[in-house]
Amino acid sequence: MIQKIIALSVNNKFIVLLGVAGLIMWGSYSVMNIPIDAVPDVTNNQVQIITTSRNLSTQDVEQFLTYPVELEMANIMGVKEIRSVSKFGLSVVTVVFDDEMGTFLPRQLITEKLKSAEANIPTGFGTPFMGPITTGLGEIYQYTLEVKPEFKDKYTIMDLRTIQDWTVKRQLSGLPGVVEINTWGGALKQYEVAIDPIRMNSLDVSINEIFTAIENNNSVGGGGYIEKENQAYFIRGEGLVGSIQDIENILVKNQNGTPIFVKDIATVGYGTALRFGAITGNGEGEKVMGQVMLLKDASTSAVIASVKERVAEIQKNLPEGVYINPFLERSELIGKTSFTVAENLILGALIVIVVVILLLGNIRAGLLISSIIPLCLLFAISLMKTFGISANLMSLGAVDFGIIIDGAIIIVEFVLFSMTGGRALLLGLTGAELQDAKKQNGD
Repeated sequence: MIQKIIALSVNNKFIVLLGVAGLIMWGSYSVMNIPIDAVPDVTNNQVQIITTSRNLSTQDVEQFLTYPVELEMANIMGVKEIRSVSKFGLSVVTVVFDDEMGTFLPRQLITEKLKSAEANIPTGFGTPFMGPITTGLGEIYQYTLEVKPEFKDKYTIMDLRTIQDWTVKRQLSGLPGVVEINTWGGALKQYEVAIDPIRMNSLDVSINEIFTAIENNNSVGGGGYIEKENQAYFIRGEGLVGSIQDIENILVKNQNGTPIFVKDIATVGYGTALRFGAITGNGEGEKVMGQVMLLKDASTSAVIASVKERVAEIQKNLPEGVYINPFLERSELIGKTSFTVAENLILGALIVIVVVILLLGNIRAGLLISSIIPLCLLFAISLMKTFGISANLMSLGAVDFGIIIDGAIIIVEFVLFSMTGGRALLLGLTGAELQDAKKQNGD
């Protein structure tokens, strides 16, 4: 069998060279495009369903939010496990699917069931929605918005949160491989209407009337269009609130011909949303933090490089004295891991080459056998790229252990044996001993 393989290869050198060239091209393309990460992502195929409610206790969240969602998810095909967490104002249901179902089919099936689950949740308690398409290793880049010491008195924690939500977050969104930008810490800026109960009672105005007036006077309406000669004029009524003065001048009611505005019964200003936590750092007090989430199966190294480029562009557009301070990004870990694996692969290959040359006693044969090592590595990486396996510490470490060239050594030894004319010459037998061996074998 070995003779036939050798003969086929020798008689078809051009085809063999084409195959080797094709393998090198395929392997080189795979090396340049394979996803690179520090460690393998072992997160199972799961989808999280999140429901928020600011008014429900933990027991009510479990009863009115978590249970209806779990009940609907139990009837979906391919479900392996359902688990949930119920906290004050938050319900998280995790549905685990079979790996064969892929990423998007489970989300489609859950989308069809979410409407039924929403119908079983009382009105106003919350609306369930799916979490982003990411994994447990999705937190690839985290940063804080910092202020230079000479500008400390110019920006409040509310200003930093506003810059994060309306400038940084929006410009980071849309990058390939980025699925979500999360914001932590800071004070969420809101308009706040502080009602004076004494003035409200004296003017005979109820809270519902104030709420309805503000709600009805913050919208945009269309009234069709008017044709005049060869032109059409579109009618549009704009009533969106754009400032504190707009809220103050909203009409609540008309009492005996006297208009009552919001400013007559309340004080309007800026306030903050209800807070459930905070971020602090370096003993400097509260911070505003941003978190970039990686899309599932995306290349971590490529996405981080894109994020770094975009952060450098965003930095130019930030207000004076404000800058982005990244404190966690995985590229350094990926670089050190890749260097360690590459070092092991190179050293392992060199050791094998030296040992093979010493074992065979022929430099040409040793180098020929050693040429199998890079070809095998390229073939292994190509298959990893084909089957969606990232290049990480575990996968490349397994390839490192796979530097075994027994087959090539056996073939080269056989060729050397054939070239020397027989096993006797390799064993160093004399002429007389050779004749005796031939007589014993009947030759």
